[in-house]
Amino acid sequence: MTRKSATPRPSFKSAAQTAQQKATSAARDQLPIQACIQPEVPVAANAVTLYSDGACDTQAGHGGWATILKYGEHATELSGHAEGTTNNRMELTGLLEGLRALKRPCQVRVVTDSQYLRKAFTDAWILKWQRNGWKTAGGEPVKNQDLWDALIVQARTHALTFVWVRGHTGHAENERVDELAVAERKKLRR
Repeated sequence: MTRKSATPRPSFKSAAQTAQQKATSAARDQLPIQACIQPEVPVAANAVTLYSDGACDTQAGHGGWATILKYGEHATELSGHAEGTTNNRMELTGLLEGLRALKRPCQVRVVTDSQYLRKAFTDAWILKWQRNGWKTAGGEPVKNQDLWDALIVQARTHALTFVWVRGHTGHAENERVDELAVAERKKLRR
């Protein structure tokens, strides 16, 4: 007697299920998500929105960062550049310099187009890296540890929430920080 082996059937998701999952994920990305690191002392007031971005010519290593801080009707633009850098390093620097510019603990709504930056805080990657001795899941050293360490200090001062926006889709402040970061990067051309 020959026995037939059961062939597993492939699982197919309907197009409606896939579209629903994508819509749910996109909606989640655009909601303010609390950072995994919060201040030791609760922050009561001073709501600030911080928009940040980074830009880099990866072949030349020329990079620029920018941030816009909005508090009520007031807005401040900050930007800078660096040589021998990466895009992720400039993304982190934009956030860090924006947070450093705040004069007192604030409720900060961070708006970024960097999933790397957002997920490090909202999906607790940063805490996992710390627990693993600043190693990735693959055992490699985490890049930009100096900036992550400085951002942890800021996250213990300011109450951070993160909102992700898709880059280059007409979001006014995101387009402006991109423009500023690219202008800074171009200053390094020779």
